[in-house]
Amino acid sequence: MTRQQIRSTRFAIALVAALLLFASIAQAGPPLICHTIEIGQAKSLPWISHSWNLSGGENYDTKNLVKDTLEILKPDTPVLVRMETLRRATLYARKDPVAAKELLARLHARATSAESASKPDALAWFDAGYLAETYKQWIGQNLPHMTDGMRMDANPASGVDGYALVKKAIALRGNDPQMEFAAALITLSGPQEAHRQHAQKAIAGAKTDAALAQNLAARFIGPQSETMSELLAKNSTAN
Repeated sequence: MTRQQIRSTRFAIALVAALLLFASIAQAGPPLICHTIEIGQAKSLPWISHSWNLSGGENYDTKNLVKDTLEILKPDTPVLVRMETLRRATLYARKDPVAAKELLARLHARATSAESASKPDALAWFDAGYLAETYKQWIGQNLPHMTDGMRMDANPASGVDGYALVKKAIALRGNDPQMEFAAALITLSGPQEAHRQHAQKAIAGAKTDAALAQNLAARFIGPQSETMSELLAKNSTAN
């Protein structure tokens, strides 16, 4: 076998492995939605369900979604709590397209306003970017057995590169393993090199971050699934 044939074979094997991995992730469900972030007793949006999705018994008034979410996303709110709050907000927002559009607009406006005032806010950019990427995994998506009977409104985050905003936040913030964890989740399906770097930084940072370590030890979705650290590490070496 020639060197060219060997390289082609290795590439084919790597490609198949990556495709199988991405397929397994897709089958398990969109990661920014289906994986609940562990936040303990930290304040977030109301949640009565015992699974990742709304139970159907909620009486939360989505007219308060924008106000409540903005109140939670204060400067001292940890990134992990922001992630879970934005995940819950997305689930509620699918039921209310007006609130969905307004929430994304308000978060983006908050980030651009700080930027215009020469006071760039890493957390504001993170919130806008992470919400956009979470929206894109859920609102308007037709996912068998997950979104049956749900509204199919246009996604207000369509065309928004939320990952770019999260990267901007990381650049402004500096060393932040929790943001790296968020970016690793966003890039589970690629780009792989970027995902590898985010995952490695998140896993390394968890050594001195108990809350992040707890989340990396949590199962992706259900007791039979991989832990988050296993999922991130496997995807990091898939290529």
